[in-house]
Amino acid sequence: MRIEALGVEHFYGHEKVLNGVDIVIEPGSFTAIIGESGSGKTTLLSILSTLLQPSVGSVRYDGKILSELGNIDHFRRAHIGFVFQFHYLISYLSLRENIALAALDPTLIDPLMENLGIERLGKRYSDEVSGGERQRAAIARALINRPSVVFADEPTGNLDTKNALGVYELFKSFSKEGTGFVVASHDKKIADYADIIIEMEDGIVKKIHK
Repeated sequence: MRIEALGVEHFYGHEKVLNGVDIVIEPGSFTAIIGESGSGKTTLLSILSTLLQPSVGSVRYDGKILSELGNIDHFRRAHIGFVFQFHYLISYLSLRENIALAALDPTLIDPLMENLGIERLGKRYSDEVSGGERQRAAIARALINRPSVVFADEPTGNLDTKNALGVYELFKSFSKEGTGFVVASHDKKIADYADIIIEMEDGIVKKIHK
């Protein structure tokens, strides 16, 4: 899915946090949005992922604006996956049950868990596995419906370097299979894995690296 942000601005009250952002996210690309805290990267990610409407400007998904997409919940479930810094797994459900809760096709659960190296952990609960394993379960939940694009906000913020690089490697491998990833991060190591780096500063796109 091709995503275009056109003249996007956003305000929180009187504070302007995005100032005229124009970017294109190509289908299947691994795009990183980097910047310091307060640079606007998380707000931009929220707008690109349909979770937040821009104050000014528009975002198009394969040429259609949000109001032309029909049922937005259906659109998200069919086309978009989400991964966050905190895994948000439901503690009283097993890892497999957490993934199943989002699955439109339950037959995809076990192959995906195997692909992510967590098939042996399916019956365990989130407090019984490591941080890296919890995040892999969260990634499985995001990927289970084979979305066009996965949006991730600081997905490695609570992980050590080894597990963080493992997450980036997973994103890269699934990107090669056609799933797009848009990741907001302050971790500069992501530059070694992403196809495109969008560098944010004070609400504007300072530079785009390819």
